[in-house]
This record gives sequence, C-alpha cells and structure tokens, in this order.
Amino acid sequence: MLITAWRDLQWRRRRFVIAVIGTGVVFAMTLILTGLANGFRAEARHTVDSLGIDTYLIKAGAVGPFLGAAMFPTAEAQAVGRVPGVESAIPLVFAQEALQDRGSSQNANVFGMPEHGPGMPTMAAGRAPSSPGEVAISTTLGRAVGDDVEIGSRVVRIVGLVDKSTALAGQANAFLTVEGAQQVLFSGQPLISAVGLRGTAAQIPDGYRIVGRDAAINDLLRPLEKAIGALSYLAILLWAVAALIVGSLIYLSALERTRDFAVFKAVGVSTRSVLAGLVLQAVMVAVVAAALGALLSLGLAPTFPIPVAVPTSAFVLLPVIAVAIGLLASVAGMRRAMTVDPALAFGGP
Repeated sequence: MLITAWRDLQWRRRRFVIAVIGTGVVFAMTLILTGLANGFRAEARHTVDSLGIDTYLIKAGAVGPFLGAAMFPTAEAQAVGRVPGVESAIPLVFAQEALQDRGSSQNANVFGMPEHGPGMPTMAAGRAPSSPGEVAISTTLGRAVGDDVEIGSRVVRIVGLVDKSTALAGQANAFLTVEGAQQVLFSGQPLISAVGLRGTAAQIPDGYRIVGRDAAINDLLRPLEKAIGALSYLAILLWAVAALIVGSLIYLSALERTRDFAVFKAVGVSTRSVLAGLVLQAVMVAVVAAALGALLSLGLAPTFPIPVAVPTSAFVLLPVIAVAIGLLASVAGMRRAMTVDPALAFGGP
C-alpha cells in the first residue's frame, strides 16, 4: 500500500506540487509572523543589553525606566550615589521624539547617557557624544559620521554610529549626553527618567523602587503587546489554512480512489493498510512543505523593514507540527476510505 500511495502521488504530481507550494508559503508566513513577534523582544533585549546596566532606580509609581518612566530631578541621582552599597549611580534620560532626516520625519527613541562608563553603547564607528550638540545614532538610518540631523527642534551632529540599534518595531535609537537629551526633550530642565545602579543599595530611598533588566525589556515592549497578540492569532489562522490545503488534497485523492480502495478491500488488504497509504501522502506533503517554508522564510526575512528573528526552536518544531497537521488533515480522507464498500469493486456506481 505504501508503494501504491507513492505511485498515486507520482500520477497526481501536479496537484501534489501545487499543494506543497501552497502549504509551504503558508508555513513560511507562519515562521515570519513568529519571527516578527520574537524580533520585537530581541531588539528590546539588544537595546537594554547594550546599555550595560542591570538594575534601575525609578519612581515608585512608574512602570519602568523608559516608556513607563516618571521624571524626577537630576540631583536625585547624586543622592542615590551616596547610598551605602551603591558603587555608581548613572543618570538616564529617555523619551520619544520626531527625527527629521532628508525631508522626512520618523519617530526616534532618544536616550540621554553619560559619555563614559555604563549607559552609552559601544560605537560601531566614530565616538560617543561628549557635548549637547552631538549624537550617536543607529546605522539603520543610513547616515554617516559628520552628518547633521534634526531631533525635535534641535540640529545635532552625528559623531558615532551604533550597529543596528532599534526598538519598538524598528524605530532608530539616538544617544545623546544627559544634558543634550534634556535640551532636546525637556527644554533644558534638569530631569531624568531613571538612575542606573552599579552595586547593591543598602536601602531604597522613599518614593522609589528598583527594577531589573527584564522589567526594562518589558517596559520597551508594552506598546507592542497587542501587536504581538495579533501576530500570534494570525499564526494560528495560518496553521488552520495549511491543514485545509493538505486536507483538501487527501480528501480529493480519497474520493477519486474510491474504487481502488474497494478493490484493495475485496482482495483482502486490511483497512489499516489502506489508511496508512493516505497518511503517508499527507505526511509527505506536510514535510516537504515544511522544508520549503523554512527556506522561503530565510529568504524573505531580510526583506522586511523591521527585525525578523525566527527562533531556532520554530524551525525544529515546524516539521513536528507539519506532521501533526498532515495527520489531522487526513482524517476526513481516512473516514471516506473506511466506509468504502468492497462490493464497488465488482460494478455499480
């Protein structure tokens, strides 16, 4: 029966190829959606890791050190630095601002960091900003050291480039000095969003709390939670589409081979063997489509304007899920094969 199933696929190879391509495209888009959802977290983690800060001091009512921050005076950072156990207190500024570039505008994530030590990321080219009129910016903008860009209402000079530094679905990160960020974001008011801590504070000042790196990552991801949920929902729908494609192929094959099944049963072939042939066809379509989908996703991912980070686990699980879908999709065809009357082999409709 397995040889017969293989021969049947060869006979209907055009339909087989169409089903594989259709299912493969669906699998590729499923991987892409998974990569988009994972990419949001990967770029947030990359941004937070590049700062080199493990713990943040924020206002007690704030959600996080970035988007959920509540501003407080810069002088508080100096007071925190005197708390026993604190090795260094790094003032941090964060807010989103419009960036004017070559006649177009886009949102940028503006960070204010000290020039030296933790906070300022490693430069891929140039140097870290040292004055309020200088900025280090993500290489994703395609600008060069020495160019001018307008952030908010201020024109600043690019002195450094940070490799692929983005957050919030591909928005470029811009790094200024603390004073520079305060001028751009707060009209020069001495306000900060958080204090990065080195060491372990013996006590937490009243009205403040300490959060870790994971909280900082989640803070950058909060605006994207619904988008991530929508991507997950679309992925589920695409799995259903893949099951329908494979199921349609197997069910049509079962309808067209009704008399074949009757002949097999009439000559003593067990129902289990007949079903095994259908299952083999479904699994072959699903596995080949999974391989095609994985290759397509690798080719399509770099073309997207926002990071697509398909986890290795998704590639590992894809064949397993594909086989499960193939088995599930073949149920209708198997039920059809089970109900075939062997008498059909000797005539009749």
